[in-house]
Amino acid sequence: MIGALLLAAAAPTAVDAERAFAAHAQKVGQWTAFRDYAEPTAVMFDPQAVWAHEFLKGRKDPPKSVQWWPAQSYVSCDGRTAVNTGPWLIRDRKLHGQFTTVWLRQTDGGWKWTYDAGEPLAKPLPQPRRAEVRRASCANRRAIPAAYVAAARPTEQMAGASPGDAGQGRSADGTLIWSWKVAPDGTRQFETKLWNGRAYRAVISQQVAAPKP
Repeated sequence: MIGALLLAAAAPTAVDAERAFAAHAQKVGQWTAFRDYAEPTAVMFDPQAVWAHEFLKGRKDPPKSVQWWPAQSYVSCDGRTAVNTGPWLIRDRKLHGQFTTVWLRQTDGGWKWTYDAGEPLAKPLPQPRRAEVRRASCANRRAIPAAYVAAARPTEQMAGASPGDAGQGRSADGTLIWSWKVAPDGTRQFETKLWNGRAYRAVISQQVAAPKP
């Protein structure tokens, strides 16, 4: 038991994965890194929902990659699902904003992202010295509705012609759930909830405006 706990503590976290992902983008190129870290049914937005691997296939890397840093990380009780947010920056174009990434731990102990989206902001967010990590409660899990306890899958739908206009996912233990919806004009909503031992509480609730024409 002690050995298992030590191994779990030593395993890379979703914050570690986010930092490695960001560093990889600087090394090999932005879209190459996105391809390398995306799980098979990962979703992006352009501004409508697209399957990441289809969108990224053959896409040329920009001369300089976007930079980003995890500031908050919301993690399921079992530590296998997480949602990260934080600032992004493109220095040479003087663009900045906020990103959101949903991460799933893989069977080999590594991480892959299954949802990635960003939004521009009028003012840049401060670069965090360290990420604030908030974990779902492991208490009273028998009270979690059965519908929220299932094998961890990134979204309800499987890959097809398009991801549609909405999706949702949950951790395998049901202590973290997320959902997204995108309107025809590109307006997007995203929400994440954590189990607190009695009920779900929203920790992220984003309303992203449609991109300017």
